[in-house]
Amino acid sequence: MPKTVTAALLLIGNELLSGRTQDANLNYLAKQLTAMGIVLREARLVSDDEGEIVAAVNALRARYDYVFTTGGIGPTHDDITCESVAKAFGLKYILNPEAKEILQEYYDGSALELNEARLRMAHTPEGATLVDNPISRAPGFRVENVIVMAGIPAVMRAMFESIAPELEGGTKVASRSVAVLMGEGDIARPLGELQDKYDSLEIGSYPFVRKGQFGTTLVLRGTDSAAVQQAGEELKSILRDMGGAPEDEAAISDGSWPNPKVKKET
Repeated sequence: MPKTVTAALLLIGNELLSGRTQDANLNYLAKQLTAMGIVLREARLVSDDEGEIVAAVNALRARYDYVFTTGGIGPTHDDITCESVAKAFGLKYILNPEAKEILQEYYDGSALELNEARLRMAHTPEGATLVDNPISRAPGFRVENVIVMAGIPAVMRAMFESIAPELEGGTKVASRSVAVLMGEGDIARPLGELQDKYDSLEIGSYPFVRKGQFGTTLVLRGTDSAAVQQAGEELKSILRDMGGAPEDEAAISDGSWPNPKVKKET
């Protein structure tokens, strides 16, 4: 039986909601988790508000196998993620001796002082396990199924690479993408029939415009790779019978597709 392991991502920060900062962590994490057989089921974005963070953490950790948070673990007054996670679990918010030692060693070797503000980054919920940060050294942490990481993309990625070997994945999902210069309205009925036939697969349709021409990418996903490939071939056959010229997206790499002779949808 396929084993499903699920996850959620909680993005924290007023700068994301204001548009000042563009998130780059969701795309990276989704790809990494998918490759590990962990299904990212939900992503939420909340402000730097304690009540909102606590409520989101508690809702997500009860629903999914893993919850990843990004943002709000720095040295300033608005970095409240760590304390909020402690409150979500009902744990004391403490100066973590191991985290303090890591920061002390780092700042002793620099021209900077481990002052009160920077020492904020050594606080965690009591009993938390640290997540290594090889870039700026200030660690993230894990409490049960909640993993708290930095918001800076390079640092978040380094933290994730540190914690990834400890994560338990499930059955990996196979996928296949087929692109065709046909509108969703034209292929909706046969696509629905194919979905009914392969009810164990997830079949999605995503419209696009390329070189001024309208088309649709059909994505088939599932834990049965043989079924994904078989359904993909049937889909291409259906589209050909309808007058289309479907191509696997993996084969579209030379820039010559789509064929300019194909009529675009109006």
